[in-house]
Amino acid sequence: QVQLTESGGGLVQTGESMRLSCGASGSTFNVKGMGWYRQAPGRQRELVAHIDSSGSESYGDSVKGRFTISSENAKNTVHLQMNLLQSEEAAVYYCNALSVTETSLEVSWGRGPQVPLSS
Repeated sequence: QVQLTESGGGLVQTGESMRLSCGASGSTFNVKGMGWYRQAPGRQRELVAHIDSSGSESYGDSVKGRFTISSENAKNTVHLQMNLLQSEEAAVYYCNALSVTETSLEVSWGRGPQVPLSS
């Protein structure tokens, strides 16, 4: 089992920046990638950014060029730097970890810090 602890979040103004962090603990030796998803009220959860154990990054189309995901592998921690936040990006941001073994695939979720935005 992998446990995820998120930090960051809180009220930010439109156009400003925010950094979220997520640390993994527990059975982290099988973690192959970590990332962030977000869910706004009335909308489906969507990918924000993902980074795998080799450092390969992927982003949702709407955040490309503004958001950056990075990892500290030795600390099992990922960071999400969000710049030029837009009002429609107010959501709960969930950290996610993918663990792969020979016999199973497990997805772990954090509790999700709120990122409300004010104009």
